[in-house]
Amino acid sequence: MYSETEDLIRALAENAESVCRAYLPAGRREGSYWIVGDLQNNPGRSLFVRLTGPASGPGAAGKFTDGATGEHGDLLDIIRERTGISRFPDLLAEARAHLGRPPPVLSDAPVPKKTKPPGGTPAAAARLFAASVPVAATLADTYLRSRGLTQGGRMSALRFHPKCWHRDEGQTRSIPRPALIAAVTDGAGALQGVHRTWLAPDGQGKARVETQRRAMGHLLGNAVRLTPHDDILVIGEGIETMLSLIEAVPSLPVWAALSSGHLGAVLLPEGLQRLYIAIDSDPAGQRAAERLSARALDAGIAVRVLEPRLGDFNDDLRAYGKEALRQHLAGQIGPEDRHRLSG
Repeated sequence: MYSETEDLIRALAENAESVCRAYLPAGRREGSYWIVGDLQNNPGRSLFVRLTGPASGPGAAGKFTDGATGEHGDLLDIIRERTGISRFPDLLAEARAHLGRPPPVLSDAPVPKKTKPPGGTPAAAARLFAASVPVAATLADTYLRSRGLTQGGRMSALRFHPKCWHRDEGQTRSIPRPALIAAVTDGAGALQGVHRTWLAPDGQGKARVETQRRAMGHLLGNAVRLTPHDDILVIGEGIETMLSLIEAVPSLPVWAALSSGHLGAVLLPEGLQRLYIAIDSDPAGQRAAERLSARALDAGIAVRVLEPRLGDFNDDLRAYGKEALRQHLAGQIGPEDRHRLSG
């Protein structure tokens, strides 16, 4: 079936150098690539657009990648970025104008609406996670380091997306913003959802929006498995909170449940002998710890609760440093696990 969008993308790819000269004039051709600094048309050599290649698949003409940010896409994305056009019909009109094509002739017959795939499913979560890139040397790494967290780049459960769609309640238009992406997996390791934390443009904190975090997919019973468990496991709420424990004691197996409600419902792995519950200093965290403790004790698992000095363990890490946090945890971790403090 004919698709004008696909036809336009194909035609743009066949004229890739002309598109680049029009929309990324600060760059230049080098061999089979157009080289430029970034999508903002700054001079440099980070972003490269393939000018030749097959119509689709690996190495296709018209595809771009920014080696610094991990951004990637096609020539239609470049036109959108450079013109600021947000409405898709207007974007197609701009592409047509560049190619010198007339507007399409519209049929009077009604066009059946396509069913939009649901956005909150594990499949949608998997697509978002696959489109993200490793945390190291990204704005997500900058954000985590601003919270005193240096190990995020080593976590396969954490990724970065430079343009993750965000919309606050009451807004009609979504805006792409950089985001820290966390994989929510089940006991078999299958991805069931993702958690998004939208970031400030410079990575120094969260985005200044009403809704800074949002999850999608199936979260109940699952968790962000930051490190693999063994016979012990530490479970708490927030990603930053649990990364703080890894910062102080790297050998601790740590999961993040993402909220107090989900903390109380996490499904515990088989073979677990000792469970540590890292709580936040609020009534909701206390109640979640009680629910999870009761389930663990019923399963014959020993339980200890780890309590921060301040609101949560990331507050402790930033206020006192990782050595002080390690010493604080030493007074709460059972004697059979204290050897991990020097690991």
